[in-house]
Amino acid sequence: MIECKRILAVVDAERDNQPALSRAYELASKTGASVTAIMVVYDLSYDMTTMLSPDEREAMRDAVTNEHAKWLSGQLKEQGFGETDIVVEWNNRAYESIIYYTLNNQIDLVVKATKKHDDLASVIFTPTDWHLMRKCPRPVLLVKEHDWPEGGEIIAAVNVGSEDEEHAALNDKITVIANDYAALLKGKVNLVNSFPSTPLNIAIEVPEFDPDTYHDAVKNHHKKEMKSHALKYGIADEKCVVREGLPEKVIPQVAKTLDAELVIIGTVGRVGLSAALIGNTAEHVIDELNCDVLAIKPDGFESPLSV
Repeated sequence: MIECKRILAVVDAERDNQPALSRAYELASKTGASVTAIMVVYDLSYDMTTMLSPDEREAMRDAVTNEHAKWLSGQLKEQGFGETDIVVEWNNRAYESIIYYTLNNQIDLVVKATKKHDDLASVIFTPTDWHLMRKCPRPVLLVKEHDWPEGGEIIAAVNVGSEDEEHAALNDKITVIANDYAALLKGKVNLVNSFPSTPLNIAIEVPEFDPDTYHDAVKNHHKKEMKSHALKYGIADEKCVVREGLPEKVIPQVAKTLDAELVIIGTVGRVGLSAALIGNTAEHVIDELNCDVLAIKPDGFESPLSV
C-alpha cells in the first residue's frame, strides 16, 4: 500500500498549465496526502548588483520572490486547485532547493513536469529533472501530458537477467511499487525486461563462437528469470515482456504499444563525469516516452546533498 503523506509539486513559471500540480492533486485525492507547491526563481541581473549594499541585494531578492508567490497564489485559485502550501525559493540551481526542501520536510514524493531536452544542452547544462533523478533520495514522478485512465497499463522496467544483489533488490522494489500504483489507479502491471544483442566483435574474432546458440542461451535465461520474478508477485505470463535490445529503446516501444500511463524505473543515481559522459538508462528513457515516469532509487541510497 502506498504511504504518501506529503507531495512536493514543482511549478514552472514558464508554463501556462501546470501538469505537475494536476498530477499531485490527483494522487493526493487518492492517498489523502497534502500538496506543497514549490517554485525556484533566480534573476540573472542579481549577479550584476555587487555594487549594492547587502540590504539592497536582500530587498531585491525579496521583491522577486514575493512577486512570484503572488503570481503562484493567483494561478492556484484560477485553476481551481485546493488548499496548497506555497514555497518560493531563490537559487540559481533549482534542483538544490527542491532536494533540500524534500529532505528537511519529510516529503514522500516529488512531482515535476518534464519536456524533451536538446541532446547537446543536456550534456553541457544538465536539466533540473536529470539532477533530481540522480540526487533526490525520494521517488521522483516526471509528468507529461498523458492521462491516467482507470484500467490503464503500468510498466515496471526490471533487469531480471542480472545476478547483482542490488539489481535484484531494486527489481523487487520496483515491482512492489508498480503493484501498489496499480491498486491505487485500478491499473494493470506489465513487467518489461530487455537483454543485449550478441556482440558482433566476438562473432568476428572467435571463429568457433556460435552467435545463434549464444543468443538463445541469453534469451532463455532472461525468460526463465522473468517467469520466476513474475510468479513471486502474482503477475501473469502474458503481462511479461522479454525483448532483445537496449532498455532505452525497448521500454518506450512497449509503452507505445500498450499506451501505458506510467513507467516505473530504477535509477542508480550516477553523478560526476561518468553521469555526463554515460548518463543513466532512466534519463535516456524519459525523452522517448509520452507517459509519466516514476524514478526509484535503491534502498540505502544517500543523496550527495545532505541536510
